[in-house]
Amino acid sequence: MGPVRWRTAMERALYGPDGFYVRPGGPGPAGHFRTSVHASPLYAGAVARLLLWVDEELGRPDELDLVDVGAGRGELLTGVLAALPAETAARVRPYAVERAGRPGGLDERIRWVSEPPGGARGLLFANEWLDNVPLDLAEDGRYVVVARDGTESEGGPVEGRDRAWLERWWPGPGRAEIGRARDEAWSAAVATVERGLAVAVDYAHTRDTRPPFGTLTGFRAGREVAPVPDGGCDVTAHVALDACAGPGAVLLTQRAALAALGVTGARPPLALASADPAAYVRALSLAGEAAELTARGGLGDFGWLVEPVGVRRWPA
Repeated sequence: MGPVRWRTAMERALYGPDGFYVRPGGPGPAGHFRTSVHASPLYAGAVARLLLWVDEELGRPDELDLVDVGAGRGELLTGVLAALPAETAARVRPYAVERAGRPGGLDERIRWVSEPPGGARGLLFANEWLDNVPLDLAEDGRYVVVARDGTESEGGPVEGRDRAWLERWWPGPGRAEIGRARDEAWSAAVATVERGLAVAVDYAHTRDTRPPFGTLTGFRAGREVAPVPDGGCDVTAHVALDACAGPGAVLLTQRAALAALGVTGARPPLALASADPAAYVRALSLAGEAAELTARGGLGDFGWLVEPVGVRRWPA
């Protein structure tokens, strides 16, 4: 097969037969890159507190949906269920949305599905999902096509809805990543929420800060590598979250979002070191984990796109 547009190449490399994310027996995302979910249980605790906020907004219903889109091996759902009060956890219907097969040993309460369930009432949370939704690349008004070995060449002119997207969201000459597929994927996910919050967390940029040479890259075994679409590595690009945002959505950094959920990275008081040394060491360790989750130039700069559906804006 000759060169194809990047969206086709990414789809095949990530989700096709023996694709990077669906290959049986693979280690999952945690084996190749470190996300906020893997950095600290504080992250799952923060998501649990956000779910509790949604629960109150909904009037504490008999069933409360928690939908994790791009669930990996179910690590976030497992952590959130553990962090919730027992009474709330008993009412939660957890859904892991993934294209890979269900891993062994997962909590039996977690429903493993390939698409978000319709009519959800609760929290839909997509952590580092949109960056793996395949997209096309353009350079100076023409599509970029790519061979299986990663060699790029010039394709045909960008036209239609892709051209309109570029003109609105990524204008100007040079290389651009056409995010229309991500906009549509996010809109479809939000549409499955009947009432509650939909949250997307990802590497992100906005119209005023688009990178002049794009962000497409690859990851394998914890290292950044060339984005070769042969199924041997993750292929990812940052997300134009402002283009994804619907009416009433809130865009903020992870640093601000986690601060609103009580994760700040503040060091424990020195007095605790003498009063209770063991507690001080534990608190200092948690402060270090919180600092990683909120760090400038790192995870703290991730974008959070928060869309309310029939509830108040969060954060208010």
